[in-house]
Amino acid sequence: MQVLPSIFETINEKEAIQFLQSLIQVNSVNQPGNEKRVAEVIQTYLTPSNLHVALDDLGNNRANLFVTYPYVETDEKYLIYSGHLDTVPTGKVEWEHDPFSGKVVGNKIYGRGTTDMKSGVAAMVLALKYLERAGVKLKGTVQFVGTAGEEVDGYGAKIVVEKGQIDKATALVVSEPSENQLFTAHKGCLWLEITTNGKTAHGSMPDQGINAILTMNEFINTLQSYQFDYTPHPLLGHPTINIGTIDGGVKTNVVPDQCKLTLDIRTIPGQDKDRILKDIENMIQEISIRSQSTCQIKVINSMESVGTNESDDFVILAVNTAKNHLNIELTPSGVNYYTDASVYCPHLKIPTIIFGPGNPKLAHQPDEYVEIDKFIESIRYFMALAIDYLGES
Repeated sequence: MQVLPSIFETINEKEAIQFLQSLIQVNSVNQPGNEKRVAEVIQTYLTPSNLHVALDDLGNNRANLFVTYPYVETDEKYLIYSGHLDTVPTGKVEWEHDPFSGKVVGNKIYGRGTTDMKSGVAAMVLALKYLERAGVKLKGTVQFVGTAGEEVDGYGAKIVVEKGQIDKATALVVSEPSENQLFTAHKGCLWLEITTNGKTAHGSMPDQGINAILTMNEFINTLQSYQFDYTPHPLLGHPTINIGTIDGGVKTNVVPDQCKLTLDIRTIPGQDKDRILKDIENMIQEISIRSQSTCQIKVINSMESVGTNESDDFVILAVNTAKNHLNIELTPSGVNYYTDASVYCPHLKIPTIIFGPGNPKLAHQPDEYVEIDKFIESIRYFMALAIDYLGES
């Protein structure tokens, strides 16, 4: 049952699609990012409105963006709508549709970032625009925060935290892809680069060298039997390890004196990442001593896992908003990817949910798309949630 029909009537589907297309048509592949251009498109689009728009220029054509709802009676409640402006590369596989076209085919909009996560960004921005168009006066603040660099290291979100730009926040919504389902927990990550160093020699005399690839191979075999110290999470289950890349050697007839490998470790709430790092350091050191080689370990990314209890008042409200206004039944669940909440939550310690129109299985894939009906539905949800959480004056 929809109890906000007059509010939802301010949504213009054609306008919403065109706005999303304008974001998709900006190439904001990270690296280098180019998020400032996405921010400028949003800023220009919102110029006729009364929304307060502030662009934080980070240099090198990168920026964070803040869009704040204008009608505020009190800051007692401060709701943050969060999304990132960068995307991953398009990949080497040829796309059926131009990845920067935003082409509409039936119920789908195609392009890089449609699902991850320019549709979520557009939906949140449009929710504020349509609430303002309807003249809704809220009792608290709702602010959209669009960040640079989430796809690599949370660069923009880290700057937001460093500057204290959302320190008043009391609740957080991230519009990463969830197919309009509710995620209340996500995994963290620990990315490691491991280097083994040996001694070069002629390939016909391997006994005269120390083969760095063989040292790395022993490490990989040992890693397969590594056991995490953890308690399974009710929504996220177990931590994981993936060997992402490996590179070693210079020529077939040369004993390789170096090998590099990267690990993607996904963690769950309650795990000690320092303990994991120490375990792996001890493992590779023991192997390097046996093989008479040396090694280095470098942390290349570290993001915290996030979890909000299903009994939290904000989670309950988020579930009820979907049921009361959109006739959607939401069940809190977890997801394996990480978000900017990994940066925000350790600092803010506020309830956090993930809700967005994109399909998680399409993220980072060729021919990425978002379904138009999911996109429009998410706009309605973000409008209703702001009203339910903040109240009307």
